[in-house]
Amino acid sequence: MKKQKRYILKSTELCAIGQKIRKKRKALGWTMMDLAFETEIDYRQIGRMERGETNFTIGTLLRITHVFDMKLKDIIK
Repeated sequence: MKKQKRYILKSTELCAIGQKIRKKRKALGWTMMDLAFETEIDYRQIGRMERGETNFTIGTLLRITHVFDMKLKDIIK
């Protein structure tokens, strides 16, 4: 039985949201570890989110927008 390769699909929407997260994080002068600490999300997951490599839940986005003091609509539009 052949082993299937795993491909990561990147959607432009996920990449756009990830770029907004990275931009806001850097504007605050935070590292991924800082954001991970504040949101209780693993820093590796934050990296994957910022690169648009993973899907994330609304709950995860709400945790991030809460610590950034933003509204969810501002990060997904």
